[in-house]
Amino acid sequence: MNPLDLLLIPVAYLIGSLSGAIRFGKLFYGVDVRNYGSKNPGANNVQRVLGWKLALFVFFFDTLKGVAAASLAFLTEFNPGTNPFTGAQIVLGLSAVLGHIFPIFHQFKGGKGVATITGLLWAIHPLAVLICFSIFTLCFILTRYISLSAIVAISCFPFFVNSLFAWLQPQMTLTLKIFSIVIAIVIWLTHISNIKRLINRKEEKFRLRRPRTRQELEEESICTNSQLQA
Repeated sequence: MNPLDLLLIPVAYLIGSLSGAIRFGKLFYGVDVRNYGSKNPGANNVQRVLGWKLALFVFFFDTLKGVAAASLAFLTEFNPGTNPFTGAQIVLGLSAVLGHIFPIFHQFKGGKGVATITGLLWAIHPLAVLICFSIFTLCFILTRYISLSAIVAISCFPFFVNSLFAWLQPQMTLTLKIFSIVIAIVIWLTHISNIKRLINRKEEKFRLRRPRTRQELEEESICTNSQLQA
């Protein structure tokens, strides 16, 4: 990248720092989801705290951040389809993911980056993402666990990229093949707490919720704190 291209990296980070869960939770309900539920500002916790409608909106917003950041690569000097171009997409997309996890606008306390990573992967290889989304949907229907479904689906991404699509698309860049493996590892690392809850059967399953009132959230928070202190 030339010096002007490097300026796109902080732009991508700032895009990622716009937290849909935090901003829309405060805007529409006056609630900071980091204070309730799992305290994670992501779509999964939003559906626990404020209902599925806002959670769906947050998921699409955070996904678009990944797409927008990766699309900044078209402003660079690299040609689409080449290793440098894919590398630029990855660097810019990961900058947005970093912004999502450590948002400068929200005291560096952000989400786990699943939706933003999904947007990045969609920008790079939409067909593989569609197949992984089908796997996510199947796993979700069978288990009702969003976290488990996300881990399984994104873990399948490197398999498809390095086997099926490597055969169908031999021109696929080496950068993408390596990155697909790295991103699956990152998802496992950012979901260690979820994995522990799944093992201990304490992870909460998805169920349709209505938005809860501030009083209900405060009562639940007091009850949870009392249980932890007992």
